[in-house]
Formats: sequence, C-alpha cells, structure tokens
Amino acid sequence: MVKQTHVYKRTAHCSIEADVYDNGPGTPVIMYLHSGALIFGTREWLAQEQIDFFGRAGFSIVNIDYRLAPETTIERIVEDVKDAIHWVKHEASGMYGFDSDAMALMGSSVGGYLSLLMGTMPDNVRPKAIVSLYGYGNIIGSWLSEPSAYYCSKQAVSEKEAAKTVGDRELTSGAWARFDYYVRCRQQGDWLTKVCGFDATRNQGRILPYNPISHVAPHYPPTIFLHGDQDTDVPYEQSVLMHDELRIHGVISKLVTIEGADHVFDQHFDKPDVRSAFEDIVAFLNKHVRA
Repeated sequence: MVKQTHVYKRTAHCSIEADVYDNGPGTPVIMYLHSGALIFGTREWLAQEQIDFFGRAGFSIVNIDYRLAPETTIERIVEDVKDAIHWVKHEASGMYGFDSDAMALMGSSVGGYLSLLMGTMPDNVRPKAIVSLYGYGNIIGSWLSEPSAYYCSKQAVSEKEAAKTVGDRELTSGAWARFDYYVRCRQQGDWLTKVCGFDATRNQGRILPYNPISHVAPHYPPTIFLHGDQDTDVPYEQSVLMHDELRIHGVISKLVTIEGADHVFDQHFDKPDVRSAFEDIVAFLNKHVRA
C-alpha cells in the first residue's frame, strides 16, 4: 500500500497529519493511535511490518498524530482524536472509498487508552471495534497517582532536567528526549496532573469523563486486549480489569496474554507468540468489523 499524507486538522499553531494506506474501495479501515504517554511519540512509530501485515489481511489504515502534553491538555488531545474519526468518516472515506462504517480503533499504550475512551463516546464517534495493545482503562487508579516503584528504581530526573524537554507551543511529534519528562512524572506520581493541566488529586470530577472504565455500557464496541504479563510500565491488570468490566456489561471482549512479555512487546513482531496474537487481532476484526 502506498502512503499518502493529509492534514486532518489545523489549529492556530500547528497542522495535524494522518497517513493513509488505502487498500481499495469497500475495505474496512483501522485507525491507529501511537504510544508515548500523551507526551512524546509520533505516528511514524507504527512499524512497516505491522502496516504490511494488516494490508495483506485486507484492511486500509489511517495512522494519525495528535497534539501532545503538557503543551496541550488531555481535553484537547481527545478532541483531536474525535476530529480524526470525523475526518475519516466524512472526508477520507470519500477520497478513497474505504468503508468507514467498518472502522476499528487500534492503539498501543496511551494509544490503547485513547481507543478505549472512544468506545464510551456517542454513536457518531464510537468505532465498530477496538484493539488495545498494553493500554489502560483506569487513569484514576493509584498506579498513576502514586510514584512508580519501577521508575523510581531508575536514575532520578530532576524538575529542571524534565523542563528542558518541553516548551510552550503546540506540537504533534515528540522527540524521544521527552521521555525524561514522562519518567519524572511517574517518579513523582503526577502524570495525570501534568497532562490535565490542573491538580488531578483535587479534581477527580473533572477527570471522570476521561476514565473509560467508569463509562462502560452494553453498547460498548467489541474489544480485544493484548498485554504482556510482565509489563513494567502499564500493569497487566489494567487490561484484565477493563476486560472484566466489559464482560460484566455483556460486551464482547477477548484478552490475549503474552506470557513473560514486557511493554512494547510488538516490537518483536517475528516472535511466534507475538505473531499469533496479531493473527488473533485479524480474526477478531474479521468477525466484528467486516460483519
């Protein structure tokens, strides 16, 4: 599939882009959301081997950027994702002819979180299915509001060092150096406060709309979770809890556990257990998106 890049949204300070890999008229589409804790990362992180894999399976792909925190707050980042879905359904589908009614959202880590959040939205935003790779459905839990034992075992990042990596203007692509800012957040237990732009510990009511597990309902889309049971960044239990919540509400849900795997296990795409898990994704989407 040939990549074509479009601007799907313009703000006062930046243009937000999407890469489209068109697989032909009538094909179902996967919209992909990259990782990076809302702080760093880029759509360019989607590996070519995954693009090729889903292309061979008959899917078109729309791979998007979105604005990043702390320069942009979570509220506006969520707006970007909603606007990207609207663009796919009402503009890109007309340009390419793929079937935007047969759309799945797929994301890794925070991209999985954003995908899960879209499942709680109204019909005109909600996808037909969701794929969450080591994502999370509960941002109010103590795993984010308290210092992370794993990150605290690493070299401490000072406030001054962290501040060097961020600025005061909107951006849609975050260099790896911004990982230091994220590490500082996890060491301090204030990631949510930094990405929200207000004191999260004192304003949980303002956070609740962005907490997927709090808004699961029977109309939530069929969802497949992939998660390593040795994940040092996003606890494996995050996928277990969201999977269980979906099943309580009668929502179709499948949990694929990658035994012994840490975060970003999909970087090892040629490992048999990882490839098998991706085959599970295709089977799941064929059943619940193409139908």
